Order: sequence, then structure tokens, then C-alpha cells
Amino acid sequence: MAVIASRIILHLRNPSIFSQPCIIFLRSFSLWSMKKDPSLESALSRNRRWIVNNQIKNIILRCPNQVAPVRFLQKKFKTLDLQGKALNWLNKYPCCFEVYLENGDQYCRLTKRMMSLVEEEESVKDQQEPVLVERLAKLLMMSSNKKLNVVKLNELKRNFGFPDDYLIRIVPKYPDMFRLVSYSGRRSSMEIELVSWNPNLAVSVIETQARERGTEPLFSCSLPSTWMKSWERFHEFNESPYISPYADGRFGEGSKEMEKRAVGLVHELLSLTLWKKASIIKVGHFRRELNLPERLNVMLLQHPGIFYVSNRYQIYTVLLREGYSGSELINKDPIVVVKEKFGELMQEGLHEYNRRRHALNLEKKRQKGAILVRPEKRGKKTTETSEQDDNGGQQGTLYDPEERKRFYKVLFDDDAR
Repeated sequence: MAVIASRIILHLRNPSIFSQPCIIFLRSFSLWSMKKDPSLESALSRNRRWIVNNQIKNIILRCPNQVAPVRFLQKKFKTLDLQGKALNWLNKYPCCFEVYLENGDQYCRLTKRMMSLVEEEESVKDQQEPVLVERLAKLLMMSSNKKLNVVKLNELKRNFGFPDDYLIRIVPKYPDMFRLVSYSGRRSSMEIELVSWNPNLAVSVIETQARERGTEPLFSCSLPSTWMKSWERFHEFNESPYISPYADGRFGEGSKEMEKRAVGLVHELLSLTLWKKASIIKVGHFRRELNLPERLNVMLLQHPGIFYVSNRYQIYTVLLREGYSGSELINKDPIVVVKEKFGELMQEGLHEYNRRRHALNLEKKRQKGAILVRPEKRGKKTTETSEQDDNGGQQGTLYDPEERKRFYKVLFDDDAR
């Protein structure tokens, strides 16, 4: 640390001495450093678009007559971590959102195909209610006092597939399992409390898999065989007895037993989510209730074979490695299947948007004379190319590097507007 401090002082006094090297040197000490996994990063990128459009969908559904003024959606863009014009974003997904003009103002509603998926999703959630009830019970059973704060839980409710109205749609229907309590009388202190303990539910995914195999409960490691040191640390960690996340978690801070239970608890928590992932900050909000270590981020990074930590979109997210094969979920919840249909519809609209955008750019170039006749010595080849353009063959602008770059930026870049 003394060496680091001395380099910082020298850098401040004379920036030219350690200009760029100093920055690189300090960054190497960052706690948030994990080797990138392109497949898992791709999964996060794809899910990000789905999540944003799902939030826009929910905003529209809550509006009167399920129609939202575009100006209203523009105000909501900051809460969705989006920049630019809402109209540009909505126009990218014509299969999902229908924008129309009325009395000089622009409005947005869901398309008929989108509304059909909304109805299908609601039907699946009704069918999945018993699963959601068990999922909520398991979360409460992992907490130290068998209670969870409603405000905190609401931040992760969509991760677990809970409907927005689960407090009035699910909880009151099962008084033998749940009850809402607020000992202080404040809404912010409202909690869901477990009424009865079900031993059949107090079995983790790790324990279930072990029973099926007839072995001791062990974690699995999803790392390349070349990661020798990580494999050694994993085997050493796996040698100690497994501690169920449903067992009493009162272990000494920093003890091996606490770490073992905490890893098992986060593993079980992610296993209960739809996408086998969650925001680290939001999980950390339950540190006291779930007896998690204070430096949760450090613990997760120490187990790269079990968890994958990403900072995509400046949001620290932890994924369960064993839940994915490449960028695809291995076991998909029925709710996920419906949401993937939503994603397919979204991609269909994006493809149509880019096709029209490409055709429009091509027409603009033609009007500006950008597609010119080449020199006479190559006239024959130019004529063939022009004929292909007129006949709808390969478009000339696809061979323009700048145009192709813009085309694929709109198609794949999340920051493109």
C-alpha cells in the first residue's frame, strides 16, 4: 500500500512521470475483476433489451385505456436507464409498440400480437401459482427470522417471476403459509412472515441433485480445465461439508462455515430466479436477513467456478454458471418461455426496422448521387452492379464500410438510438 501511495503522490506532483502506467497499475487492484465470458455477456445483453421493453410494456398497461403519451414515456426513460428519444426506441420495435398521432400528440399502445402475448403470460402465471407459492416460502425459510421486508423483496420480485400484484393476488390466498405484518405501523416496515415451516421445501437444489445421484451434496464447477489454480481452490472449498441454506446460519463472521453456507444460499437464491441471475446490490439488501457476509462481492469473486460476475451496463450482476450452456438457459421456466416469445417478436420488429432504415439510406444516397458510374475502363462491371441494384439484388451500400458499420450499429449496439 505504501508503494501505491508513493506512486499517487508522485503522479499528482508530476503527472508526466506515471501518467498512463499509474492508471493501469491502480486498476489492477480493482475488486471487480473477472475474466469476461463472451457467452454469458451475450446473455446479459439480450436480456437487457427484453427487460427494458418489458418495463415499457408494464408502464403502458398501467395507463388509462392502456395507451401512453410518448411524452410521458420520455419522462420515464431516466428510470429505465435509457438516453435519447423515446420515440426512436419505440419505432425500433414496430411489432411490439404502435405509435400514432392524435390531436397533434403522439401516443403509444401495444400491438395486437403483443397483447396476445400479455394474455398468454397472465395465463401461465395463473398456472404457475403453486410454484410461485413454494418459491416465496423457500425465500422466507432461508431468512433468519422467517420474514422479509416487502420493499426489498419488491426489487427482486420479477427475478422470481412474482406478478406485480402478488401481495393481493397470492399472499392472502394462503393464510396457512403467509401473513403480512408491520409492527411499527409504517408501510416501509411491512414484512411477509412465514406462518408454518414445510420440511419438504427445506431442500436445496444441490441436495436434490445429490439424492438423485446417490452422492454427498457438492457444488459443480463450470470452468475450463486450463484454470488450474481456480480448480484447486474449488476442490479445496468443496472438500468441507455442505451446509444447507435452510439450516441455522449463525456462524462467526469470516469463518469457513459462514462462507460455505453463504455460497450455498446465493446458489439456491439464483436457482429460484427465472434467469439464474440477480443484481448483487439488491441481493446485498438482504444481508442481515440471510446472514450474508458484509463484503458479498468479494466472496462471489472468490468462487468463479460457481458464479460469474459482470458489470455490464454499470450494473453488477451475478449469474449461476451451471444454469447456462453458452448463452442459453438450460432449464427454462414456463414464464421464461413466454418471455422469449416476446423477445422473438421484438427481434422481428427490430429486423424490419433495420431493413426499412437500410432501404431509406440507400434511397438517400441515390438521390444525392452517391452511387455513381465508375470509370469507363470498369464500365461493364459497373453496369452489372447497377442492374443488380435495380433488380433488388445485393445492395451497393452493403459494400460501403461506413454504411455497413452504421447498419450493424443500429442492429446490435445497445446505445444506438
